[in-house]
Amino acid sequence: MSSMNPGGEFLARRCVWVNGPVIIGAGPSGLAVGAELKKQGVPFVILERSDCIASLWQNRTYDRLKLHLPKQFCELPGLSFPADYPEYPSKKLFIDYLESYAKLFAISPRFNEAVHAAEYDQTCGLWRVRTSKAEYICRWVVAATGENAEKLIPEIQGMEKLARPVIHVSDYKSGEEFSGKKVLVVGCGNSGMEVCLDLCDHSAFPSIVVRDSVHVLPREIMGKSIFAMAMFLLKWLPVWMVDKILLLLSWLVLGNIAKHGLKRPLAGPLELKNTKGKTPVLDIGTLDKIKSGEIKVVPGINCFSEGKVQLVNGLVLDVDAVILATGYLSNVPSWLKGSEFFGEDGFPVMAFPNGWKGEGGLYAVGFTRRGISGASMDAVRTAMDIARIWKEETKQQQRQQQLIAF
Repeated sequence: MSSMNPGGEFLARRCVWVNGPVIIGAGPSGLAVGAELKKQGVPFVILERSDCIASLWQNRTYDRLKLHLPKQFCELPGLSFPADYPEYPSKKLFIDYLESYAKLFAISPRFNEAVHAAEYDQTCGLWRVRTSKAEYICRWVVAATGENAEKLIPEIQGMEKLARPVIHVSDYKSGEEFSGKKVLVVGCGNSGMEVCLDLCDHSAFPSIVVRDSVHVLPREIMGKSIFAMAMFLLKWLPVWMVDKILLLLSWLVLGNIAKHGLKRPLAGPLELKNTKGKTPVLDIGTLDKIKSGEIKVVPGINCFSEGKVQLVNGLVLDVDAVILATGYLSNVPSWLKGSEFFGEDGFPVMAFPNGWKGEGGLYAVGFTRRGISGASMDAVRTAMDIARIWKEETKQQQRQQQLIAF
């Protein structure tokens, strides 16, 4: 890591010493680290660029969104969901849970402080974290900005010529405004599939672009979560065998989805998620709409023209609106300087479960591609590791002060 020399910009900033870690991001991952540090009595500062906790959930999600996994797999350490919550809590209920979590552990992030740069100073062995308001000096930095910090907007020929609305799924709220319109949804992950279902429920006419192969699994089988089933089987069986079981159950419940334009990858859903981070789609009713023809599956896009889209197979469709369900990007490369712990994609270079601790007091939480359960695991590890070092150093300082006083 390179050293940072303070210049005129540094001198103009308010300098703040933090006797503990600086946590960057006040989403579920940042809150979980803060709560675990509170339990250990370690002071910390959370910096959040938005004006609220969990800004992705509060400001950039659609109205009908629910947790895709059962609630027991989405709890943060130290607080269970209320008993009266449904198995798959709604967006509002999950936000209420997060706000209760922050209140329970007295977590008060510093809002509207976007981090411009964080760099390790090898000379003094400390981190300098710069925001528009201050420069924070600390011993540890926890990157908790998550996997979905920035929109991923693909470059598609002619998109700028469209007079019709083109929005990212993070700006989509409800299908109500698209009633009666022909809407092209680009991307067939969980968001793209669920937005198509929402559009159908509001009398729109969606088409979904499926460029790559995708695993579609039933969310439940005979009232039991397929995810919970997979987690149970993994206790006894290898991944490849669990994948075989999941694919067989999926075929029995959903039938042959390939004839509807949805081709499965060669790798199983768990193997693919572990190696490439591609999350299977948990079907909540979209597939029935595809089978009935209410949602049309189309191949990749060749180009756009005014009010039209030409597909790679030569077919031309009229479109009234385009929704890009094309995913998100990590923003870590934009502010973390001089570190080789994160790759160019903004994810730790080391694969799970070893991607939580870097060099020089750098930690990563929320980059496991395993949802909140993976983030919680890394949050506990991170907080325990920092607390151990912090307590040792605090004891040494207290001994030195006692010797000086003596």
